[in-house]
Amino acid sequence: MKKFWKIGIVILGGLLGYGYYYYIGCRSGMCPITSNPWISTGYGALIGFVLILGKKSDKTTQQSKEN
Repeated sequence: MKKFWKIGIVILGGLLGYGYYYYIGCRSGMCPITSNPWISTGYGALIGFVLILGKKSDKTTQQSKEN
């Protein structure tokens, strides 16, 4: 079940990245990230991926407290 939440966070990050391109993005085409929907979606998904990597599991936290 945890795996589905992690995948959902990455997908949500991609959707938010695309939303940023669509609603806020650069209209002139000079902005390297926000002028292309593929790049902004990829960056959003990457941020979602980094967020799930940064969270430690309870098992890892317990082991570090014992040592």
